[in-house]
Amino acid sequence: MLDTDVIETSPPVLRRTSLYDVHTRLSAKMVAFAGYDMPVQYPDGIIAEHLHTRAQAGMFDVSHMGQLKLFGRAAEAGLERIVSADLTSLRLGQTRYSLLLNPDGGIIDDVMITRYDDHLYMVINASRKDVDIPLIMEAAQSAGGAHEDAVQIMSDHALIALQGPQAGAVLQNFAPQSDRLMFMQSAVMQVAGVPAIVTRCGYTGEDGFELSVANKHALALAEALLGHAAVAPVGLGARDSLRLEAGLCLYGNDIDETTTPIEADLGFAIGKRRRLARDFLGADRILRQLEDGVDRLRVGLMIFGRRPARQGANILNGSGEIIGRVTSGGYSPTLERPIAMGYVAREYGQDGLKLGIDVRGKIIDAQVTPTPFVPQRYRRRNVQ
Repeated sequence: MLDTDVIETSPPVLRRTSLYDVHTRLSAKMVAFAGYDMPVQYPDGIIAEHLHTRAQAGMFDVSHMGQLKLFGRAAEAGLERIVSADLTSLRLGQTRYSLLLNPDGGIIDDVMITRYDDHLYMVINASRKDVDIPLIMEAAQSAGGAHEDAVQIMSDHALIALQGPQAGAVLQNFAPQSDRLMFMQSAVMQVAGVPAIVTRCGYTGEDGFELSVANKHALALAEALLGHAAVAPVGLGARDSLRLEAGLCLYGNDIDETTTPIEADLGFAIGKRRRLARDFLGADRILRQLEDGVDRLRVGLMIFGRRPARQGANILNGSGEIIGRVTSGGYSPTLERPIAMGYVAREYGQDGLKLGIDVRGKIIDAQVTPTPFVPQRYRRRNVQ
């Protein structure tokens, strides 16, 4: 899952991930992001990093994301009250995308939840840690019977993403067991000689992994991965363009507490049992939207011409009336043209519909387009 934050212009005190020295050694351009000093790009540039990830394998530092463990059935029951996923059906080693919801059905955050023997492992967005963690801790205690230490915040762990069509082959060199994992499966294993939580997932649309390791091992692991000929370091800039091509939401841009899962086309994140039980926050509103439709919905937009449409640009109908706005937009290195996502009034959500976008006073042509813009290539089955 990618983070939402707008890059900060004058942050107070920036935190550093355990890979900071790798970034500076590789001459990364560092920016303030979600309270951290993070690499936005390396000397080869965003487009080169993007295309390398699509062709080979890119390594991303995503250690600013929050990582937690929840222990015990009571804590799990409490967590299920505030998320959309069906946790009772979550199998050992299975990872599930879910949503933290508010009572009105708005999205507090999008998260990843994995079941292990005696705990649940969660990854949350960096910008939402201060909101999510108190909610999760309160929920874990609210069910009754939960131990006071039921929620463990993994501040001593880094998170490294390895993404791209060669990610699987690369990781096999350091963790042969990783080849057994399919998309959204997870296991603990040795990677380059250090223990890691390895999950076959990511936020680029490519096959790949997220590797959670203790901070003390992160530098050595990153250097080992970068020593492989197929691997290049990739910053936040290409991470954003990759996820946009894959049609994936960025919290704070495409989803927030005013957005429901149905408006955002994330209804799949609501478990079937949860829908039948109507036992999740905002259920009345969300289930009503499922039955009756929504007033607005998230769509993909193919842009004609070379000028990109950025977040906040108004979307217009053929009469020049404002019918929505862009939430994410930029240049697609793979398609070699601008693309965007945004929300439009329901009647303008049909694929193929021609619309206009006001980009600083100039109206550019756009067309409603299915997402993902670039086919996703997750490994869902063994390839012989």
